[in-house]
Amino acid sequence: MTPELGPLALHLGLVLAVYAIVTSLVGVWWRRRDVIASGEHAAFAVWGCVIVAAATLLHALALHDFRIEYVAAYSSSTLPLYYTVAALWGGQKGSLLFWLVILTSITAIVELQNRHRNRELMPYVTAVLMGIATFFLLMVVPVI
Repeated sequence: MTPELGPLALHLGLVLAVYAIVTSLVGVWWRRRDVIASGEHAAFAVWGCVIVAAATLLHALALHDFRIEYVAAYSSSTLPLYYTVAALWGGQKGSLLFWLVILTSITAIVELQNRHRNRELMPYVTAVLMGIATFFLLMVVPVI
């Protein structure tokens, strides 16, 4: 895995989260089920992007890839593997990324469980959950 994959996944996740908010709300206003479904699919894509970013950071931590600033700041080559994995949430950005993993995973579960139920509420649920994810992504996304 290349170190650039994590920031790229986070940037893409941010764009997709904003897209999910907009399409969910626009779909309700236009009464278009296909637009609402597009927002739900974007929420699943945000989950995938966050998982890729977290996996990239965990991979870098496990391999002691000190080219990445976060790994250099919160890890050491002498740490046992379980402490190295725990370094994922050792710093602020890592903690926020861990919360993003939890939030987007729960979002994916909610979207799956309510595929055929609560259809009138789900666009709003998607918009709110992706709004929270957008906030966390804005805090985590590295500034270029």
